[in-house]
Amino acid sequence: MLLLFIYSLYLSFSKGGNYQPDFITNLVANQSKAIITGFGYTAEVIPHSSQTSMQLFINNKYLAEIIEGCNSISVIILFISFIIAFAQKFKTTIFYILAGCVLIYGVNLLRIAILAIALHKYPQHQEFLHSIIFPAIIYGMVFLLWVYWVRLISKTNIKNG
Repeated sequence: MLLLFIYSLYLSFSKGGNYQPDFITNLVANQSKAIITGFGYTAEVIPHSSQTSMQLFINNKYLAEIIEGCNSISVIILFISFIIAFAQKFKTTIFYILAGCVLIYGVNLLRIAILAIALHKYPQHQEFLHSIIFPAIIYGMVFLLWVYWVRLISKTNIKNG
């Protein structure tokens, strides 16, 4: 609850004028653009003219909007909450949280880039890609991180038990 409260405060104070999204969403959009460019496409992100989002273009074709929900912060908060609920030694828990957050953030950037390229190549599969594949990647990875954490705790408790 504390993390959600802090994040909602951040969002309320980061509402800029001219429909600019918050700093993290803007950063995610631009980093995703860099990854797409790295894959050999011409990518561009620009602030939406009437919404707090960034419009994503590949090869001058509008593909998607990157909104606050795409920045992975809500998923990171969910991840951290679970890890804290089953915390172990302070150092181990902090290290796992930091490593997990970096991994989630990085995979999210790749997920956005891959989805954008897939939408560019296969626009007829937009609903499947965005509604099924897109969430499955990030939530699947968080689930695997949780499973690994619980197994790590189990092994530690057996050794110490």
